[in-house]
Amino acid sequence: MHTQWKRLTVTLSAAALLCLGTQPALSHDHEHSHEAAGPARLALDNGHKWATDDSLRQGMTRIRDALNAELPAIHAGKATAEQYRALAQKTDGQIAFLFQNCKLKPEADAMLHVVLADIIAGANAMMGQDGGKAREGAEKIARALDNYGAYFAHPGWNGVKPAH
Repeated sequence: MHTQWKRLTVTLSAAALLCLGTQPALSHDHEHSHEAAGPARLALDNGHKWATDDSLRQGMTRIRDALNAELPAIHAGKATAEQYRALAQKTDGQIAFLFQNCKLKPEADAMLHVVLADIIAGANAMMGQDGGKAREGAEKIARALDNYGAYFAHPGWNGVKPAH
């Protein structure tokens, strides 16, 4: 378990650095640039949603589906620490998948990093790395997924299920 925790921490830390536009000392395989810091706020691409690729759509769909699966327990206030940790681990796995496979133009990539920074922060909170505020972490991910849908062209995208 300790090794898994260390791996998650290293992965999330590297991903967070990438989202902030900082070059970590770790190797980094995807082809888009991280030379300049990403924008502080999301914006459309000249009034249009940013283009996506298959890997991005797949990873974001998996993050959304994992969150949607836990929403009944989260909304009822019955999600356990273990459920939050498992959701954070699934999210971490998809973030790693995105960094390995997503190929976007630099401008779209910079916008995506704004969204991913919030998802990573939410996952950290669910893992207890951010004051143990697991529910707020899940809510942060839900808002980031809504932002993704508002700013990225993902045909058929349905965001997070609303509370009943």
